[in-house]
Amino acid sequence: MNNQNDSMHTIRSIFEREAEAIRNIPVSEQYDKAIELIYQQVHQKQGKLVVSGMGKAGQIAQNIATTFSSTGTPSVFLHPSDAQHGDLGILAANDVLLLISNSGKTREIMELIDLARNLFPELPLIVITGNCHADISAHSQVCIHTGNPPEVCPLGLTPSTSTTVMTVIGDALMVLMMKKIGFTSADYAKRHHGGYLGHKSREQSKH
Repeated sequence: MNNQNDSMHTIRSIFEREAEAIRNIPVSEQYDKAIELIYQQVHQKQGKLVVSGMGKAGQIAQNIATTFSSTGTPSVFLHPSDAQHGDLGILAANDVLLLISNSGKTREIMELIDLARNLFPELPLIVITGNCHADISAHSQVCIHTGNPPEVCPLGLTPSTSTTVMTVIGDALMVLMMKKIGFTSADYAKRHHGGYLGHKSREQSKH
């Protein structure tokens, strides 16, 4: 029974710490700047949003890319290591890069910036990071700060709380963009035909 009580206490503590990290994400004008930049490049210049991150941050980047695509803003995930082996060719002049790095110092991300700017020197850059004073921010037009919360991992090492806030920031950007472009259930249904969500969006678009 004591072990069960300890477990329940640990779980509640984790949830509370994660929730507190979300509440403490800095809210700034950087979000509006990011949306304007994405809107300009993707919806006005017909480019795309290219999202990248390494490791666990890369998994969050993939989720952000697919979520943007399903809500009317064409987006792709670019693995920073694969970019060095030809995948950089997916970049086009009117694209915008969204890079995720908790430390702001991820070697592969810094190398990706150099490679991308060598291909398109004026390519705009947005970063999501726990360290807006790191080198990565010096290369960007927009720096969205995560608040740099401590990880709930007992070692303080495994990306956990940091990836939670990255996900929430991605959701915030997605919602802001949906509102800006006036994205509707009918628009959603055209991009998400299958499954429960496809059926639900088609039903909603009828009303």
